[in-house]
Parts: sequence; C-alpha cells; structure tokens
Amino acid sequence: MKALDRKLLRDLWHMRTQALAIALVLACGVGTFIMFLSTLQALRVTQQAYYQENRFADLFATLKRAPESLAVRIRDIDGVASVQTRVAAQVRLTVPGFGEPVMGLMVSAPEPGAAGLNALYLAAGRLPDANRPDEVVVSKPFAQAHQLGMGSQLTALLNGRQQRLRIVGTALSPEFIEQMRPGAATPDYLRFGVMWMGRRALGEAYDMHGAFNDVAIGLAPQADSAAVITRLDRLLAPYGGLGAYTRSDQHSHRFLTQELDQLGTLATLFPAIFLGVAAFLLHVVIGRLVATQRGQVASLKAFGYHDRAIAWHYFKLVGIIAAAGIAIGIALGTWLGAGLAGVYQDFYHFPYLHFTLPPGLALAAAAISMASAAAGAALAVRRSASLPPAQAMRPEAPARYSVSWIERLGARRLLSQPARMILRHIQRGRWHSLLTVLGISLAGGIILTSLYQRDTVTYMLDVHFRRAQRDDLALLFNEPSASRARHELAALPGVRAVEVYRVVPVRLRFGASSYRTALRGTENGTDLQRLLDSELRAVRLPQRGLLLTDYLATMLGVRPGERLVVELLEGRRAVREVVVAGVVKEYFGVAAYMELQALNALMLEGPLISGAYLAVDRTALPGLYTRLARMPRVASIAQREQEIRNFNRMMEQTMLYFSSIATAFAVTIAFGVIYNSARIALAERSHELASLRVLGFTRAEIAYILLGELGLLTLAALPVGLLLGRAMCYYIAHTMQNDLYRVPVVLEARTYAFSIAVVLVSAILSGLALRRRMDRLDLLAVLKKAE
Repeated sequence: MKALDRKLLRDLWHMRTQALAIALVLACGVGTFIMFLSTLQALRVTQQAYYQENRFADLFATLKRAPESLAVRIRDIDGVASVQTRVAAQVRLTVPGFGEPVMGLMVSAPEPGAAGLNALYLAAGRLPDANRPDEVVVSKPFAQAHQLGMGSQLTALLNGRQQRLRIVGTALSPEFIEQMRPGAATPDYLRFGVMWMGRRALGEAYDMHGAFNDVAIGLAPQADSAAVITRLDRLLAPYGGLGAYTRSDQHSHRFLTQELDQLGTLATLFPAIFLGVAAFLLHVVIGRLVATQRGQVASLKAFGYHDRAIAWHYFKLVGIIAAAGIAIGIALGTWLGAGLAGVYQDFYHFPYLHFTLPPGLALAAAAISMASAAAGAALAVRRSASLPPAQAMRPEAPARYSVSWIERLGARRLLSQPARMILRHIQRGRWHSLLTVLGISLAGGIILTSLYQRDTVTYMLDVHFRRAQRDDLALLFNEPSASRARHELAALPGVRAVEVYRVVPVRLRFGASSYRTALRGTENGTDLQRLLDSELRAVRLPQRGLLLTDYLATMLGVRPGERLVVELLEGRRAVREVVVAGVVKEYFGVAAYMELQALNALMLEGPLISGAYLAVDRTALPGLYTRLARMPRVASIAQREQEIRNFNRMMEQTMLYFSSIATAFAVTIAFGVIYNSARIALAERSHELASLRVLGFTRAEIAYILLGELGLLTLAALPVGLLLGRAMCYYIAHTMQNDLYRVPVVLEARTYAFSIAVVLVSAILSGLALRRRMDRLDLLAVLKKAE
C-alpha cells in the first residue's frame, strides 16, 4: 500500500465522526432528490400505461337523451376514431350497516370481451350480465371502505324505484381514478361510489332502451379536438347536450393531473433546495477541512510529492466521504421513494405501480455531490499547495488582529479578555465567520420549508371550511327545482336555517382566453356560505354583473369593470356579455358568482334552485338523513364536518407524509452542519487553544472562547435563517398556483420556534461534544504538531 493511501486511511479513521456527519448531510440531500423524483416518475409512467392499456377516452359529453342511431353520425365526424355510448345516472344507495346517506354514479358496463373505451380493470369477480338488473360491479375503493365482497347486497334508488343489487365484481377505471361526488373537494369512499350495471338493464330502468345520455370518444392521431367538439356540440344540442370537453377537462383526470403537477413542483423544488444546500455545505466543510491540513500539504511537498499527487490524495479523501453519502442517499431515497409511491398508489387507486430508479436520477445526484466535494477540496489544496513548504509548515499568520469595532464603540471596558478575543477572532476571520453563519442559517431555513405546508394547510382549511363555508349539510338536486323547495326543507325537524343556490355550467371567454367552470347564484345576506375579499371580509353580490375568484380573473386576464362572454351550457345555451363587478378570494377551485335572481334572469328562467345549504341540530342528523333519503330530487348530501375530516385524511396521506420526511432530513442536515462547523473550528484553533492553556488559561476559559464564538455565530444565523426560509417558502408557494388550489405562505410561531430550537439544540450538543474533546486536549501533542 502506498504511503499516501495509508495516510488516507488514518485520516479517515481520525475524522470518522466528522466524515459520518458530512456523509449524512449529503445523504439527506441525495435521498430527497431520489425519493421525490423517483416517486413522481413512477406515478407518471403508471398513469400513462394505465390510460393506454385501458383505452382512456379523449373526449366526453353528457346530454339528456339521444337515440342510439346518433352514434353513427358521431363516428362520421372527421378525427373520430371510436365512439362508446353509455347510460349514466346519479343514484342514492342504502348500504347495510351504514346509517348515513350514500350517493353513487351508475354507469352502463361495457360488454364482456368488447374492446371499447374506458375499459374496466377487474380486481375481483366478473362483469355484470347485460340483462340482469340486480348485478353490479362496484369500484374497489368503495367496496373496501364498506368491506363489501362478492355476493354482498345493497339497495339503489333507480329512477324513483328501489332496486336490490348484488355485487358480482370490483373494478377500477381510468375514468374514475378520483371518485368524488359533484361539488366535493376531496374523495369520500364511504359516501360516494361508482358502479357499473349491464347496458340493457340500466337503460330500461331509466327509459333509455335504444338510447344514451353519455358518450366517450377516442380521437385519431393528429385530430383537431376543437373542430371535433364544435361538430359534436352541434349534433348533441337538440338532445340537451351540455357541451363536449377534452380529457384535460375530465374531472378525474384534471384532479389527478394537477395533483401530479403539484407533486412535480414539490419534487423539483424540495430536492433542488435540499441537494443545493447540502452541496454548498459540503463545499464549505470540505474546503475548511482540507485547509486545516495545510501543514501536512507542505510536508508532503517537502518530501517530493508533486501537486498532482497531493491533489489526487485529497480528492480520494473527499471522494470516499462523498461516495459513502451518495450510496446511503441513493439507498435511502429508493426505499423511501418506493414507500411514498405506494402511499400515492393507494390514494389514487392505481391497479399497479411501475416503480424503478431511473439511472439518470442517481447519476445526476452523484454528479452534483461529487462536483461540489471536488470543488471544495480543489480550492483548499490549491491555496495550501501554492505556498513554499518552509512557509506552509509554520502556523498561518493572522491577517489582522486588532481592536474590534464593538470595542471601539465603547464596550471594551464591559468585556472580559476572553470575550474580546472572541470578537477579534470573528472580525479577523470575516470570510470563515460569514460562511459559518450562512451554513447554519441555511440549515435552519430548510426546516421552515419542510414545515410550512402544515401551517398553510391548517390556514386554508380554516378559511374555506369555517369562514366561508359554514353550513352543516349541503344538498344538490337532480335537476333545478322551484324555489319553494326551500320551505319544504325548512319544515324538516332539526333544520335551523336554509340558504339556496343555483349552479349553471358555463364557458367564460375574454379575448383569446376561455375557461369552463360553474356560475353559482346565491342570495345576498347569507351566512352559511359567504364570499370573502382579500382581507377575508364578507362581500355582497352585485345586482348586476358577476364576481370571479381572483385566480380565475388572472387566468382570463380580465379586470373589474371589463365585460366577458358567458356561454351558458345548460337550458337554452344562450351566450351573454356580463360585466365583471369584482373579485373574491378563494384557495380551492375557481368559479364565478352572481346574485340568484340575476342568474335566473340570465337563464331566462323563473326562480329555480340547484340545491341548498342547511344549518341543523347535530342531535337531529340521523332522523334528518332518513327524511332526506325519501326525497327523490335530492341527488347528493354533503356534511361539512365530514368534508373537513376527508380533507385532513387526504393531507395526512400525501402532503404531510411528504413533509414529515423532508423535516427529518432537514433536522439531520442542520445537526450535521453545525457539528462539522464546530469540529473544524476546534481543528483550526487547537494550536492556539493549547498555547493559551500553557499560558495559564483554564479549561473553562478556553471552552468559553471557542464555544462562545460558535454561540455568537449561531445566534447571528438564527434571524438570517428565518428570513432565508421564509423567502424559500414564498418561492415554493409562487410555483404552486393553479385552478385546483392556491397555496399562501403561512408560518405559525410554533414553526419558527421549532426551527430555532433545532438549531440551538444542535449547537448545544455540538458544543458538549467539543467541550469533551477540549478537556482531553493533549497540550504537548498539540504543540508538537507540524503546523
């Protein structure tokens, strides 16, 4: 073994705790990079494969009723490759052992063996017999939530008639990856499910024999989807068509795509921040570590070693440390990535998951880490190697050691001699002190970035579900109903207040921009559902014009006072120009709002409503559910408290799990950075501290000098870290803005306190470790060192 290689092994053993800390810092950065990006890659590949294998449609349209013969004319549209007509209906279900209302979407099942669109992935059982009205296949998540198996029975209200159903299979569909009832913000598999019945049986139940009310279309390659939609809308308009839309506007796909886009944002930003911070800290730590061996470099040169051999020796040293961190990070990131991808698989209910570690990710993480380590070593070795051996073997002369600026301000008499030494040393080594402060502040800042989502989600939940949405139950009718329905609801036992609303699907256009959404009509003076401005104050609806959510106004590029085109997709499908009277603040979804009477006037209809919000006594809920279940017009019932629980469950399963891992990595990085800074400070000043001990300073005094400097730098880093962390949070929030939800920056006092506590505890533990080493300092050995 070569002499330099033996020195390398001895150096690694001597600095084993430092090397481990450096490797862990790097492992956290690499692990974050691998975990998040491999998870995103696995989900996107799985989504694409699932869509392709199960022939997910490109266009969708719903209508009132059309004869099956119309399908031939649809197939003749230029660009249409395949057509699948269906029957679909919202139904109310009664599940044995579950006392709350359950809503469902019943869809006609494809014929067994047919190569149609939106093919079912059978998890168990078989497809229903086309002629059997009592056989259904239910969605796997719904079956799991209610513990339903083959042969289980439930009851459905089909077109006003009770029908006993028997489960013959469970399935998944690319069309319903996200299964949410109309108007819901989150999935609720206990209270909403999708099921499939034979086409003939379902058609006869809804008087659709030889007819359809839903169509899915596959497009030919290079087809013009806009042109196909235009012709399709013309064909379906006489049959009550509500407007065709592309896959990008299909509810489940849109929800999934935007969730993956948000995950993509986080999976790009968090690894970039973590790996960038780890790489910077590695660069600083390795550079200072090699610099402490300045005298050893000179000795090697004096014995005839060339600069290239010395540089390669130190590159191997840092390369081994970096390689260990990279290996740990890749292994840890792959393991956590598979676990995180599994969490998302269960949440999105993919039938399978294609998880692999893309070689490019591992190579990218390794390249960034190795480059940073090599750069840190190269600069330090170059500085040391540039000196003549005789000069380099002497201790480095202080660049400047004079009265500090704090002493010049008049504090000299108030400071002890060790305190003056601390201040003068910090002033003398400005660059090292600045790097230490920056490193510690970055370590504290990334803790904020990993925790701020928890605070933000709590705030969004409070604004949406407690300040704006204050009802107990939200009802949605099958069809718009006369406004007198409010009096029927108000007369129900336990109902304390009723507020009604109208929802109309619309396409809003302003210039070249357009967006498909809902136009909601409510009454002024309501308390159960309130619109809020940017200051979260209640807003009154204008008598003329409409209000837009602020993000929707930005998307369309429209400002208050300007007029936009409202294309009504219901009723007479009129096209109107309406002035934008103002904007409102919402963090979930986007919509437009009008005063209820103004909306009905826009529709050229009488006083109709689409649903109602109820305030009820909690003790009356069981009996109220029973009464509402007997009302055929009620298509959907949502309980606000249950919505809150569902939202929290979704956050815990995905985003907060994501944040917990990031927080653990951030804490590890913080401790590793502070510990290494402390150890390097001891290595740099061991000769000086030993000299002070020989001159008569006590152990407590020299510990005060070194640990006092570390403490001052840590305290200086705390506010800088909070500012850097907050800036990174703002950047992350800026990238997480879309029409699904918008993320504000909300950081609670406990989050700041946790970040500060982690840094302080890391500094204290590092200080205790240093104190033990200083107490064991061999004065003669230190003074004999070739420095």
